[in-house]
Amino acid sequence: MVREPKYKRVLLKCSGEALLGNQQYGIDVETATRIAKDVRVAHDMGVEVCIVVGGGNIFRGVSGTAQGMDQANADYMGMMATVMNALALQHAIEKEDMDSRVLSAIPMASVCEPYIRRRAERHLERGRIVIFAAGTGNPFFTTDTAAALRAAEMNCDALLKGTNVDGVYDKDPAKHDDAVRFETLTHLDVISKDLKVMDAAAISLARENNIPILVFSIHEEGAVARVIEKKGRFTEVK
Repeated sequence: MVREPKYKRVLLKCSGEALLGNQQYGIDVETATRIAKDVRVAHDMGVEVCIVVGGGNIFRGVSGTAQGMDQANADYMGMMATVMNALALQHAIEKEDMDSRVLSAIPMASVCEPYIRRRAERHLERGRIVIFAAGTGNPFFTTDTAAALRAAEMNCDALLKGTNVDGVYDKDPAKHDDAVRFETLTHLDVISKDLKVMDAAAISLARENNIPILVFSIHEEGAVARVIEKKGRFTEVK
């Protein structure tokens, strides 16, 4: 069966919590491996894939602030956590026989490359999986905003937002049995309805750069490739 991707280049936003598996904290190797296998399917379809990974499974800036920690310091610690996740994901991806590079917005030359836009583009053109770490490199910005920013900088055709549910709902489906799932939304719908897809800065960046956001469950095996084919269950924000 010939698979037909609808996009040539995509950015996958993978939350830190997605790497938890069934653990309370840390990185679940089996989950990282499954995500890497999904990326491999997309890669084999000829799609250029870049990834932004969060750090919530290791450290959440908001929890530090709640304990009286300075917000900027807490955010920098969160950025360090994303680098650890990126290196773990790189290991899983390279075990699937794909070449990858971790590019960090905060320079740390001993473990990964610094983020340089043109270098990242060359890596993608050469068929490498590019993993963007350390968010935007600035405090007070989420990794969702970093994902929208990198998607715009890399001229991605779509931003794939992997979550714990199979789309966008009007309320939390884990808490409300009557939650309604949306098939499609506009960027302005997300902002006006205050839907918790991504933060407002990320939605605005995607809207200004005409980047559709496809929200799907990262826990479904093969979901990444299906979404790229515009198949399976997802919500499209465009």
